Amino acid sequence: MIDWSEIRQRFPVTQRVAYLNSAAAGPVSRASQEAAAGYYEKMMHDGDVHWNRWLADREAVRKKIAAFINAEPEEIAFTTNTSQGMNVIVDALEDGGEVISSELEFPVTTLPWMHRRIPVHLLPAHEGEVRSEDIQGAMTNRTGIIALSHVQFSNGFRLDPSAAGEMKGTHALVINASQSAGAFEIDVKRMKIDALCATGHKWLLSGYGSGFVYLSRELLDRSLPRSIGWLSVEDPFEMRNDEFRPRHDAAARVELGCPHFAGIFSLGASLDLIGGIGITNIQARALELNRLLTSRLVEDGWKVLSPLQNEGSRSAETLVEVDQPGRVVRHLLSRGVIVTEKPQGIRVATHFFNGDEEVERLIAGLNESR
Repeated sequence: MIDWSEIRQRFPVTQRVAYLNSAAAGPVSRASQEAAAGYYEKMMHDGDVHWNRWLADREAVRKKIAAFINAEPEEIAFTTNTSQGMNVIVDALEDGGEVISSELEFPVTTLPWMHRRIPVHLLPAHEGEVRSEDIQGAMTNRTGIIALSHVQFSNGFRLDPSAAGEMKGTHALVINASQSAGAFEIDVKRMKIDALCATGHKWLLSGYGSGFVYLSRELLDRSLPRSIGWLSVEDPFEMRNDEFRPRHDAAARVELGCPHFAGIFSLGASLDLIGGIGITNIQARALELNRLLTSRLVEDGWKVLSPLQNEGSRSAETLVEVDQPGRVVRHLLSRGVIVTEKPQGIRVATHFFNGDEEVERLIAGLNESR
């Protein structure tokens, strides 16, 4: 039996406010704060003495990420945000054909392809969902890439990557997991995902400046990064400046220069916390809270804009229609409830550290705003 109230105590933000905003940026736990601060403490007192230990610790975190998504450590590279990860993926697939995506997408899923003058075909959303038959119907001899989010930032629609993986054929399946990693189970092998990127500052709860990208072994074998650094070559510590022998064996070749240790160590602490609870337990908890939220909203007459026709499409974020979203968000803030303003209303995120009482606090604040 998981003691969710004890887990809440690991997130000091819960003692001050009802933080329902992990879809924008999640709070860090005490453990993640201590991991990042511990690095800076050592740097302050000892300078660069711990460099070799930090490199070893970085590789330990890489293994944790790989285990978290059922990949190999060599298929994982550290990034500082989703944009960096998606550009790494575009580097690897820029000759792969045209792109199938969706009108619901966050811009970083589409713009890097457009920047390279790669055509992107945006599928229409039907009742807030991306339909499998539309993905399949969009495949032509010119398209070669399917680029979609696991969970949509716009309305919380949750894609089944396994279904897309089964129908992809020779297309490469690219997943933006920034709104799902940390809240939902990801298995890149079972789901037949070729490339995936995620940031750490949302549902992974490790703060800004942390993230990762996954490139499958097959993709690594047939591509080279467009940008490299001194650590991107074989035997970088030989410091050779007269020959270029790029690494072919690891996604880490895209890591440009010295690592952002603080972000990496914070992410490692978050993965330890998530692993200790279990991602299946976290997914169940986040969805349980979301069901409570949507049922309470409907009971009190609020319109939920997130697609709920199919329970499998439910995520841990909910778009709620309100008039004057900015005013409502400010009112909720004055009541100690943190959510995101959207053009159609407000977006509410329910993560595992949240509780029933926070949902009720939100409902009370919304009803007051009327």
